[in-house]
Amino acid sequence: MKPPKLRLKLTFDSGLTVGPGKADLLQGIAAEGSISAAGRRMKMSYKRAWMLVEEMNAVFEAPLVESSRGGASGGGARLTATGEAVLAHYRRLEAITLEQGASEIAGITQLLKPQAD
Repeated sequence: MKPPKLRLKLTFDSGLTVGPGKADLLQGIAAEGSISAAGRRMKMSYKRAWMLVEEMNAVFEAPLVESSRGGASGGGARLTATGEAVLAHYRRLEAITLEQGASEIAGITQLLKPQAD
């Protein structure tokens, strides 16, 4: 049996939620240098990716993503220092939760019905 996947979702008083989708989008922007490419990588529309970036940028003290328009020089996007920090904190929190919760996850897993092969 494969270990279960953890999907950590944080909900803040501002109404913002940060979960695996937004974290993956930020990671994709960091890797691809483009909001549209990060969205495509996740099978997400450009409009949806932009909306999520704008939502995150609006609620943090500093934007998480900076972008420049396309054109002859190509444009693109990158994570700011705040964006890198938010992503790093989220990924560390995922790792801590998996590590510290391993025995509880195993306990829940043991209570599941056996799966037919």
